[in-house]
Amino acid sequence: MTEVLVVRHGETPWNFERRVQGWEDIPLNETGIRQAEALARHLSRTRHQGNQIDAIYSSDLQRARMTAEIVGHALSLPVVVDEGVRERHFGVLQGLVFSKMEEHEPEAARIWKSRDPDAILPEGESLRRFHERVTKAIDAIASRHLGQRVMVVSHGGAMDIIWRHAKQASLQAPREAELLNASINRLKIMPARWEIIEWGNVAHLTGDADNDMTA
Repeated sequence: MTEVLVVRHGETPWNFERRVQGWEDIPLNETGIRQAEALARHLSRTRHQGNQIDAIYSSDLQRARMTAEIVGHALSLPVVVDEGVRERHFGVLQGLVFSKMEEHEPEAARIWKSRDPDAILPEGESLRRFHERVTKAIDAIASRHLGQRVMVVSHGGAMDIIWRHAKQASLQAPREAELLNASINRLKIMPARWEIIEWGNVAHLTGDADNDMTA
């Protein structure tokens, strides 16, 4: 068994503007940097309470990498880049404001909203391919760290895939998981089963010093 802390990157300007990011390489904004710093302080404090993190992995996109590097600096750990946990490629939808997708790219917006697992977004990626990529990457990371605790900094879409895989939920079902910037989402990864320990923990961003990852 491996405990994996899946963390969504801190806020970016496009998060704030409600734009589709996908593979566009957008950096953190000031809020995102502060969120990453708060996460780093929390993890640095709780490692002295028996919650040691043994390795840090990150998507190669800079919003995730920046978040991971801030934490890595606080914990004196290198960041291992893994393209497998990169966000979904949203193709022609990337850069568009969510509320304007239908106006600018009606067919791609229809595919996105349909949640058809095998429909490929124009110039992008299908949900099924995205699911296979992310779950394969997480399983590979877990297999390299049996009996350890690792952190993986990824993206909202990838976190949704991870939540669905752990819950054995359909790719076509409406989204239920909270996908919060700089949130801590803890899972047990086993060869035949994933189990969610906690999800959407952002107490470290609100100054709750009692949050110690043991609840």
